[in-house]
Amino acid sequence: MTRWDEILTLPVQNPTILEFSAADITWSMVEGWKDSMDRLALIPFSRVGDFVRGESNNKACPTRFHVEARRRRSPTMTCKPKVDGILEYILYWCSFGPDDYRKGGAVRPSRSSCGKRKTPAGRPNTKRGCVCHFIVKRLIAEPSLALVIYNHNKHVDKKGTPCHGPMDKMAVGTKAMFAPYISDELLLEVMSLLYVGIPVETIMQRHTEMVEKQGGPSNRDDLLTHRYVRRLERKMRRSVYELDDDDAVSMNKWVENNQDCVFFYEDFSDNDTFVLGIQTDWQLQQMIQYGSRSLLASDSKFGTNKLKYPVHSILVFDQQKNAIPVAWIITPNFTHGEIHRWMGALYDRVRTKDPTWQLGGFIIDDPLTDVRTIREVFQCPVLISLWRVRHAWHKNLMSKCSDFERRSMMSKRLGEAISSICRGNGDIELFQAFLEDFIDCSGFVDYFKALWFPRLGAWTGVLKTNPLATAEVASAIERYHHLLKLRLLNEADESIYQRADWLVHKLGTKVHSYCWLDEFSGKDSFSRYWRSEWKTGPNPWQQGLQIPDSDIVIEGNCARVVCQKHKDKSHAILNPGSELALCDCSWSRKGNLCKHAMKSAKVCRDRGLAPPSLALLRYYQALANVVHCPPNDSVICDHAIAVAVSVRTQLDALLSATNGSSPDTSLFKGPQSTSDNEPRELDVQEANIENGSEVPADEDSDEDSPACKKRKPRGPSDEDEIATATQVSEAESSQATSLRELDRCQDSPAPQERVRRETSDGYEGTAVMEISDDEEETAAAQITQPSESENSQATCVQEIDRNQDSPARQERGGR
Repeated sequence: MTRWDEILTLPVQNPTILEFSAADITWSMVEGWKDSMDRLALIPFSRVGDFVRGESNNKACPTRFHVEARRRRSPTMTCKPKVDGILEYILYWCSFGPDDYRKGGAVRPSRSSCGKRKTPAGRPNTKRGCVCHFIVKRLIAEPSLALVIYNHNKHVDKKGTPCHGPMDKMAVGTKAMFAPYISDELLLEVMSLLYVGIPVETIMQRHTEMVEKQGGPSNRDDLLTHRYVRRLERKMRRSVYELDDDDAVSMNKWVENNQDCVFFYEDFSDNDTFVLGIQTDWQLQQMIQYGSRSLLASDSKFGTNKLKYPVHSILVFDQQKNAIPVAWIITPNFTHGEIHRWMGALYDRVRTKDPTWQLGGFIIDDPLTDVRTIREVFQCPVLISLWRVRHAWHKNLMSKCSDFERRSMMSKRLGEAISSICRGNGDIELFQAFLEDFIDCSGFVDYFKALWFPRLGAWTGVLKTNPLATAEVASAIERYHHLLKLRLLNEADESIYQRADWLVHKLGTKVHSYCWLDEFSGKDSFSRYWRSEWKTGPNPWQQGLQIPDSDIVIEGNCARVVCQKHKDKSHAILNPGSELALCDCSWSRKGNLCKHAMKSAKVCRDRGLAPPSLALLRYYQALANVVHCPPNDSVICDHAIAVAVSVRTQLDALLSATNGSSPDTSLFKGPQSTSDNEPRELDVQEANIENGSEVPADEDSDEDSPACKKRKPRGPSDEDEIATATQVSEAESSQATSLRELDRCQDSPAPQERVRRETSDGYEGTAVMEISDDEEETAAAQITQPSESENSQATCVQEIDRNQDSPARQERGGR
């Protein structure tokens, strides 16, 4: 076999770790030049940078590799390509060589003959004659692969003795003990701190304190100098975004200078429009770390009213459930739905870095998003988030409707309309009835007709077919959207928003620095420089979980939450547990999800005063569909039933451990069981509207009502025991038994009411309660009668009115 036949038959090695070195590769010996044997391997060309970084971080001999020589050939050639033809040749050499500036060392003549420069290239004082180097060849036959030839892999000089690192005795006490440059992590930290306005003196003071605390320098990063940081600050200050007067030419130059953080780029052409995808190395690492077997979310319409090109953000969620942007896509607003052009490139980039990466789910916020492309590319389910709809409706209700009682009724009707659509019991006619009933509120009705009524058809369709994301996800996305607005749209001259080069420069520098510092563990050391652009503390969902249940008081259609900073103050929430709950705090008045509304919704569901969240309802419907609509294949059917029952049993066990109650192992009900009492509830709601009552028909108007006292949880039944046995058993007969029990549970004539409990981790369980026919009629009759909830709601409205009239109270409520 010839040399090149043997090389091209070698396996392509792609380690699954982020950075890999020569120790992670199996090297092959192939005959080379002049009967010598070459030590070589094949790796993906896109991962050459990972190999260089991994080899530089050698613990036994830390160093850095620089490009000593490079040759490139145009990929378009008129001649026939040869088997051994090379598209690109790169020679990487250890930064401690090849010249030797030590006493008696050899220096290449080209280096000694050149005159002394004001700013000498490289670091001549670190050149110690190291012969370690390797060659990377990109072959014409396989452009996607890189042939790595690594014959000189020892960090020694020409005499064969160690010339730097811990093994070199002459390097002890000098900088040659460590790598010649600071690490990429420290460089990113220093640049991020400089971009957000931290002074050089403060950075060096904190760094010196850290080195002294650990007892002296132990690596190259500990030797960071004031002069180097000052040089970085000067370089940052002198950088400009306007590389050319023409915005398009400037954008092309920016893309050429920043190829490492551009994963997709297409300029304007006769058939397609401009698209630019930005993803830095740090964002790619976050996508691999937090996105694998987890969720990606989309914030697809940022800046549509101000920016020339809106920003489409792809988000992941860290351990604290905060959103981190892992990619930015910039494209004209009218081509925003063409995600098929860049989504494949994003997926290929992360899979090239980690071939085992797999997505668990993708969350969209626009019903017109190309769902088919997402499913084909990521091979995962697609969820829909209502945060954008709820934010827009909430914000405009607060600004366009001044009557608090009327505002409460409108938000309640909108929440009920969304809930009915998600349950499969409503359509766009619900919104038409809403507009007719509230025609006197012209401000909000005109806004709703103009902007939202044409979109309701698409929203109604996607809400019926796609599962819903939770309120926790909505809170994280909304928090990111708010922070991006503070960090990006803060320019004094708004005409600058029409330049695309300014946008990409701002995203890649300041905005990226703030996002990196959000995850920086040592950011508290710079708290004196925090501004509104800094993210401090958890998102509203996590803040709501920290409020004790004892600080929540539910009174009919109103809830009061004690302020955690000022215990003598409280916030009033109208329609607690609804999708559009209204709070009187300053954060909620801006249309945002606040911690008070989230905590009150959780407490209402725990006490059975509110229906379960729509996300949990759709989740249980999906599990029920798996059980009651099994596939034709018996093997797949048995596996699906076992998985569904196992997941349900694990949820019940988690809930019992958290709430301290006995686990409820009741079996799944069919999707149709959720709408058994819908006609009766709608009749009660119509009676309430006619009587001027604001008490919801599916909730108890008073916690002490007889209907509430008569409810008793059902004890463990035979069906529950069979469900538990089915989860444990591995035999097919047990699975068949569970299916029969599921059918019998679904056909049971006893009316049931589902009460959801929500744990502190954001998960919700289901407990089944039985109510006899007489009790149900008594409860419905009592709900239709006037109750104390009307008075409590009026008290809440008066309190909100007083809070808005008092500026001092507004300020306290905002805190």
